[in-house]
Amino acid sequence: MQLKKITKKAEGAVRRYYEDACAAAHALDLFGERWALLVMRELMLGPKRFSDLRADLPGISANVLTQRLESLEAAGVLVHRKLPPPVSAQVYELTEWGYESEPIFQAMGRWAARSPTHDPTLPFGPVSLMMSMRTMISPALAGDLAVNAEFRTGKETFRVRLAEGDLTTERGTVEHPDFVFAGEARMIAAAIYGGKKLADLEAAGVLKLEGDREKAARFIHLFPLPPKAEMPG
Repeated sequence: MQLKKITKKAEGAVRRYYEDACAAAHALDLFGERWALLVMRELMLGPKRFSDLRADLPGISANVLTQRLESLEAAGVLVHRKLPPPVSAQVYELTEWGYESEPIFQAMGRWAARSPTHDPTLPFGPVSLMMSMRTMISPALAGDLAVNAEFRTGKETFRVRLAEGDLTTERGTVEHPDFVFAGEARMIAAAIYGGKKLADLEAAGVLKLEGDREKAARFIHLFPLPPKAEMPG
């Protein structure tokens, strides 16, 4: 009986909108509801608790977050599980198939970065920063530069490694980092994408840099944004 109840809930949780066999239409059936993609984005670097997801998604209500998590779990995109002791916290985590969606975010990010109406002053979180760097890294500009750095953004700390033009980002610390950036994600993004000088951001007290300054200065110029699209008319 229990298996039947679970099956029925899973089948009913994914609502169909398009009645279209196109795989792109089915993708929208899976994550086309408001906030669903952003929930997936926040889980792209590992599991999170419900409270952390809500804190990292400004504007979402607890009720809507619950609905999106249930829908994505029913679709097989994420799982809800309990971490082992001593943590014993309930977390949400993408499935292996869920993690395969990262190229979708990268393609959307590259495309939307060309939007003339994009507002870079809106809230910008740590996961968005890490994923944007994985998306915008230029292997040609990186050349033979090797980096093992640490980024501290509020309560989140990330390892950022660059080798042979390949950039990886993950949660965690670095024992002997080449350099360490500390500050809000949007302030680090201002240095990487906004053309703000490191010295000016440091002088304003919104960014802190420790370690190899020359390597850090070279690193932040490896993420060129695509040219803006022209508005018609």
